[in-house]
Amino acid sequence: MLSRLPRPTDPNVLVGFETRDDAGVYLLADELAIVQTVDFFTPIVDDPEMFGRIAAANSLGDVYAMGGRPVSALSIVGFPEKGEPELLEKIIRGGQEKMQEAGCSVVGGHSIKDSELKFGYAVTGVIHPKKVWRNVGARPGDVLLLTKPIGTGVISTALKNNAASPESVDAAAASMVRLNRDAAEALREIDTGVVHAVTDTTGFGLLGHAHEMAHGSGVSLEIDHSAIAYLPGAREAARGGHIAGGLKANREYYGGCVEFANGVSEDFRLLLFDPQTSGGLFVAIAADAAAAALAALAKYKVSTQRIGTVLPKRDPLILVR
Repeated sequence: MLSRLPRPTDPNVLVGFETRDDAGVYLLADELAIVQTVDFFTPIVDDPEMFGRIAAANSLGDVYAMGGRPVSALSIVGFPEKGEPELLEKIIRGGQEKMQEAGCSVVGGHSIKDSELKFGYAVTGVIHPKKVWRNVGARPGDVLLLTKPIGTGVISTALKNNAASPESVDAAAASMVRLNRDAAEALREIDTGVVHAVTDTTGFGLLGHAHEMAHGSGVSLEIDHSAIAYLPGAREAARGGHIAGGLKANREYYGGCVEFANGVSEDFRLLLFDPQTSGGLFVAIAADAAAAALAALAKYKVSTQRIGTVLPKRDPLILVR
């Protein structure tokens, strides 16, 4: 639908919606641009303060994926008319705590009555206009890195079905509330033009975001499924059929561009399409800089996996082995 709509003609729009990037970037001055993004969703955990923290970390993720520093946010709330105000207060409190951790000021917001609870933020960040990371620009020979484990979607669905273990829920929550700030700062330390493409892994699942990177960059990707970190209980949730509608939609939309090797079992195939909340950064970096990037990420205690390589464009667009 967006492809049929007119694109911004303002020359100060450095990044719009044409490449399906994580956030928009608007030039203010020669050395200053703003990064803008918005995200909100329904509860995925039972604890209201934890839900607020996850919603905040998820909303901030797009700014970090562009290489920006978040500075202000506006909350977005849909709340049932007969809902308990104390519940909403806990959600907002949790979100504010995470925003404070990020050094991002919540300066207001908007709420409406809604039959289904929803919460999130519109976030504004700042960035040097010549230091913007895009989800396009990957080059043949690049190494692919991923900074968080995957599986939050199936675990959240299993939780709704009363089929998730406390250990898996705790691990998923801990992953979702961790800011991508440390990962972004580590990459910025070693980036002398070697970081070629970055995106955060969210609703399209790993393979959906890999498709956006490959298609927009004019390359193909090869991904090693065994090199990826999976959350505890994620494979069991996938095997148990705890599949959200978003996973099915991702597989239907992107599946035709993906080829799986015979040794990739069905549970792994599902997890690679699993929609993530506040997932890690997915990075294409020059091969000769990969070791330095992994060392910098380790210094920030960001557990990172080297999960694949970038190839010249071919068929299939994405090969999972």
